Amino acid sequence: MKVPTSPLSDQVSKTGYRARLPDARGHIAYGDTENATWQTLIRRQLPMIEGRVCQAYLDGLERLALPEDRIPQLGEIDRVLEATSGWRTAQVPALIPFDTFFELLASRRFPVATFIRSPEELDYLKEPDIFHELFGHCPMLTDPSFAEFTATYGRLGKAATHKERVYLARLYWLTVEFGLVDTPAGRRIYGGGIISSPKETLHALSEVPEHLPFDPVEAMRTPYRIDILQPLYYVLDDLATLHDLSRQDIMGLVHRAMALGLHAPRFEPAAQKAGAS
Repeated sequence: MKVPTSPLSDQVSKTGYRARLPDARGHIAYGDTENATWQTLIRRQLPMIEGRVCQAYLDGLERLALPEDRIPQLGEIDRVLEATSGWRTAQVPALIPFDTFFELLASRRFPVATFIRSPEELDYLKEPDIFHELFGHCPMLTDPSFAEFTATYGRLGKAATHKERVYLARLYWLTVEFGLVDTPAGRRIYGGGIISSPKETLHALSEVPEHLPFDPVEAMRTPYRIDILQPLYYVLDDLATLHDLSRQDIMGLVHRAMALGLHAPRFEPAAQKAGAS
């Protein structure tokens, strides 16, 4: 999740990255190193996702026509999203509070941090950068089922309590970020957290993790860690399942998950830093 930007200056994220702000024309002037990093990331990941991502993602990627030699401007993305699903991007510096996150999604605005990882952190970043958001997520936002589910999720989150939002966050993590779907061509990836990561792309479809049929209540009861390869993925039988879910009483499902409680984690707890209490 990310925090709102100010128009006054570039803003620094919690891990030290500086979000870039546009000029008066709405243009962000990225440097040579930043554009080269984008090029490295996209050219590395494009062959990796071949035969592994769902058709809806590929269709969206074709519509967006992301350049390989430079970081796209958000206006380029907005023109495609608005025409296909009524969405737009929203420029943010990095992680944002739940309130802001849900408000943006409810307004069909997808938060995008306007910084890109350094060449030294190509493989893993604790905060979502512009490559993760544009390459990992935005192609799926051209799909009507996915776009409707994401907007519904935002509307529900706006009105939810803190505890309810924690359960909703697990649903988002195990669908939008790390979801799989069965298709006539085989099991495929649609979650942006997988699609933007080479290691996760290979891991998710391997025999190492557990794969379970998607159940929203079970997903909301499933703990996760953000800094490891996921030990478990929930698999949709069709992307239309997300559209159907957006028509259900999701908050009723949240309350059922809360009453049942969390499953035991399928991972070791994160190691505490030295000196931490």
